[in-house]
Amino acid sequence: MGCLKVTHGYFFSMNLPLQVSDFNALKNCDKPLHLAIGVFDGVHLGHLSVIEPAVSSAKDNSGISAVLTFNPHPSRLFKGAEGTDLIMSLETKTTRLHGLGVDIVIAKTFDKDFASISADAFLSYLLDELPTLKAIYVGQNFRFGQGRVGTIQTLIKSGAALGIDVWSIDRIKQNGLPISSTRIREAMRAGQVDLVNGLLGYRYISEGMVIKGAQLGTKIGFPTMNLLWSPECKPRYGVYAVRFLIEGSEHWKNGIANFGVRPTVTGGDSTEPLLEVHSLEDCQCNVDDKIRVEWVTFIRDEKQFDSVDALKKQISEDCQLVKGLLSDG
Repeated sequence: MGCLKVTHGYFFSMNLPLQVSDFNALKNCDKPLHLAIGVFDGVHLGHLSVIEPAVSSAKDNSGISAVLTFNPHPSRLFKGAEGTDLIMSLETKTTRLHGLGVDIVIAKTFDKDFASISADAFLSYLLDELPTLKAIYVGQNFRFGQGRVGTIQTLIKSGAALGIDVWSIDRIKQNGLPISSTRIREAMRAGQVDLVNGLLGYRYISEGMVIKGAQLGTKIGFPTMNLLWSPECKPRYGVYAVRFLIEGSEHWKNGIANFGVRPTVTGGDSTEPLLEVHSLEDCQCNVDDKIRVEWVTFIRDEKQFDSVDALKKQISEDCQLVKGLLSDG
C-alpha cells in the first residue's frame, strides 16, 4: 500500500494542504519517512534549517517528508492560559510548511499521555506509530520526554539501536543572536515589523474574512475592510503599511491598516482588537470575502482624536506617508 496522496493547495483555507491530527493515517505508508520535529511557530528562517534537510532527503531517497508539530503549544498543558501565545494559527503554519515541500503535517495534540513518555522510550514510541521512520531532524536545543530531560545525545543513542538516523542542526543567528520564535514575539509586541519580517524570512501575514463594521471610515471618506482575525500573539496596536490580496484576485494592492481597539474620537469601548485595512488603490471587496494581508512596516501608535476633522487630517497624512513608503519598494 502507498502513502496518502498529497494534493498541493493554496493559501486560503478552502484549499488547505494535507494535515492529520494523529499517527494512524500513516500506518499503511510503505515509503521511508523523514520527520522534522518541533513546534515551528512562525516557520521562520531558523526552522528552515531543520525542515529543508528533511524535505531534501525524502526526495533524494524516494521517501515522504513530514513534520511533527504540536497543537496547542506544549506550554498550555502546564501553564494553561499563561502558556505561550502562538505567532500563527495551525492552518497558516500547515500551509507554510506545505509551501516548503513538506508532504504531511502531523498536528499532534500535546496532552498528558504524550508528555509522560520517557525520553529513553520516545524514539521507540515514534517507530511503533510510524513503522517506516527512517530519520528525524531536530534543532540543536531540542528537548523532549517526561520532564524534558531528553537531549540530542539521548536521540542519537536510541536511534543507533533502532536504525534511525538523527540529524541535529545548529541554531541560525542574526546579528549574533539566535533566530527564535521568542524574539519574533517580542518584536511583534514592540511593533518592530521590519525585524519580524527579517527573522521570518517573509512578511508577517494575516488572513481572514471581511466583516461588516461601524462604517465610520466610509462616512469620513476612508472606507475600510474589517478583518475577522484574532491572533494569540497580538502585534502592537497602531497603524501599519500593508499589502493585501483578495481571494480570487491575482493582484496585490497597497494599503494602510489599523490594528487595535479603535479609540478614534469617542474613546471607544471595544476590548477586542480589530484589523481594519484601507486600500490605497481602486478596490472591490465585499463582506465575507477572504483577504490576505502582508504587514510591511509600523507607522505610528493608535490614538484618540479630539474631533472627526483631526482624525481625517491624520489619516490623510498617514496615507500619503504609506504611499511614499510602498512606492519606494
